[in-house]
Amino acid sequence: MSKSLKRVKAALESHGLVANILEVGQARTAAEAAVSVGCELDQIAKSIIFQAEDTGLPVLFLTAGGNKVDIEKASSVAGTTLGKSDAQVIRSHTGFAIGGVAPIGHQSPIRAWMDPRLLDFSEVWGAAGTPRHVFGISPTVLEKISGAKITDFIE
Repeated sequence: MSKSLKRVKAALESHGLVANILEVGQARTAAEAAVSVGCELDQIAKSIIFQAEDTGLPVLFLTAGGNKVDIEKASSVAGTTLGKSDAQVIRSHTGFAIGGVAPIGHQSPIRAWMDPRLLDFSEVWGAAGTPRHVFGISPTVLEKISGAKITDFIE
């Protein structure tokens, strides 16, 4: 088991949750993950990372699979101008490579917001630290354990 996958499993278990982790063929994109899991596209909780221009720190937006982040709305929510975050910054702060960034289990604390569309489902699926692993979770539990704030930041 990879270090990244172990960190996600440990994060779930630290909250008293059973780690419902699936190994799938490929889940680099929300569409691939939805097909692999057999769920609706919007049940995939994408972890989208931007970088705050004032601090250089990454921020996390958990988005329903079919939605796109509106950078102006996201910047307003974050209280700072946001820009793209490069793979090295993402890896060093979260401990995950692009394509497997989990919404929990980061190496460093991260400010996070969550798309309200995810609350329309009893279960959503997030990356579990690798491009081949996902985990299922109640969106209200994901909100709680990720520290994400529910808000509108979608196009």
